[in-house]
Amino acid sequence: MANTTISMSKIRKIIRMYTNGRSIMSIAAQADTSRNTVKKYLASFKDSGFTFEEVDALNDKELEDFFGKSREMPPTGRMQSMLRCFPHVDKELKSTGVNRHILWAEYYKEFPEGYQYSQFCFYYTQWKARVNPTMHMDHKAGDKLYVDFAGQKLSITDKDTGEIITVEVFVAILGASQLTYVEAVGSQQKEDFITACENTLHYIGGVPDAIVPDNLKAAVTKSSRFEPTLNETFADFADHYGTTILPARAFRPRDKALVEGAVKIMYTRIYAPLRKVVYHSLKDLNEAIRVVLEEHNNRFLQGRNYSRRQQFDEIEREVLNPLPVLRYELKKQFHATVMKNGYVCLGPDKHYYSVPYRFIGRKIKLLYSSSSVEAFYHYERIAMHKRTRGLYLYTTEKDHLASTHQFVADWSKDKFLGWASSIHEDVRLYIHNIFDRKQHPEQAYKSCLGILGFSRKVGNERLIMACRRGLHYGVYNYKTIHMILEKKMDQYEESLFADELPMPSHDNIRGEDYYK
Repeated sequence: MANTTISMSKIRKIIRMYTNGRSIMSIAAQADTSRNTVKKYLASFKDSGFTFEEVDALNDKELEDFFGKSREMPPTGRMQSMLRCFPHVDKELKSTGVNRHILWAEYYKEFPEGYQYSQFCFYYTQWKARVNPTMHMDHKAGDKLYVDFAGQKLSITDKDTGEIITVEVFVAILGASQLTYVEAVGSQQKEDFITACENTLHYIGGVPDAIVPDNLKAAVTKSSRFEPTLNETFADFADHYGTTILPARAFRPRDKALVEGAVKIMYTRIYAPLRKVVYHSLKDLNEAIRVVLEEHNNRFLQGRNYSRRQQFDEIEREVLNPLPVLRYELKKQFHATVMKNGYVCLGPDKHYYSVPYRFIGRKIKLLYSSSSVEAFYHYERIAMHKRTRGLYLYTTEKDHLASTHQFVADWSKDKFLGWASSIHEDVRLYIHNIFDRKQHPEQAYKSCLGILGFSRKVGNERLIMACRRGLHYGVYNYKTIHMILEKKMDQYEESLFADELPMPSHDNIRGEDYYK
């Protein structure tokens, strides 16, 4: 091709022969190049004003830069016409069903003297590389897993009704080995997306350093060039597997060009073989996909003598991080307001869970799985409980309650008896009798609390004497002890209530024998 750069040694030879007085025709014949090429380089040499010795002193890189402009032929009128079409061509190629041949036909119809299809494509590729250059990505083994959904869907047929149900197709590919995973799922929702990602990790038998998804809502709640906001459940999934999420930039398919290319290959190697078979469930469809997927992964790469599977086994399998022991439990969300008693209700279960009392009145988010319930406030986890499905029951973490509430939560018969024993045995006996006379222990809690509280008001000694007198009376309640202390009856002499005095003899007293 006329615009191809000749070697630097040949350029030196051309200038040397010209300096020695050789004709252009003889120089062209000796250098085995065209006369126009010789004229082009000689024109650049003459315009430079340098001597042959100065030019010959340049190294090859400097000489290449020196004659850089000589490599480009000035565009002809025909070339300029085509170059003006390329911005329109580039825009139209993004439309569905439009290809280069269609656009070339439109160009050639407008410019009958224009370039043929092969040259049109060649120059368009060069133009595209100049105005929108791409970067070659070197993929490190075990580094990234690219995931995406295919644009075209597959379908299953309801066996009973005959209804055709479209399903999404999830595609994942490892960057280094290009090992591919494909699965049909019911939707692009978070649950199906995370399950498909998890199945991918178990298919490849390890965890890469990063997962690169598109900006779909199941992965990214708010896209950004610099710090996209990840879906919390997907981020929790990544934490469980010890990997990182690196979302592709919005409207930048080149960030995930590998999986985009894998999707196109899947249309030929998976969609085509399955198109004539009717499947009645996702399970049947995925079993068929797995068969042709294995054929794809075991097929030799184009121009190479090894397959994706062989490349994966040799360079990537061993560098993947190990899978955790347990699979990820998918969590659902529920929003609720903390009640005045410091509990929040998980609506689906109608069960109440405690949270720290300082969040009373706050609206929080509950993430719950089949085994656990987590409470979050402004992205901070404030509580975690084992999930319980008992209706209208309460699950309490003692540390969540206020100090006064913690004290009440600890109330029990043993607690009050232990408190009374620390004062005196008579006090313990009086408290024990109170509990014996109540149908339910909680009926006695406040009475016992009031009686034992007198130890701080009047001292242990007076409380002991009051309980001793109360035991003598055989009346067991708070009011009795309160009256004894208020009337200072605890300070009477012991003899006044130790034993009753003998009955005196009197004519008006009939005696016990009278009633026999």
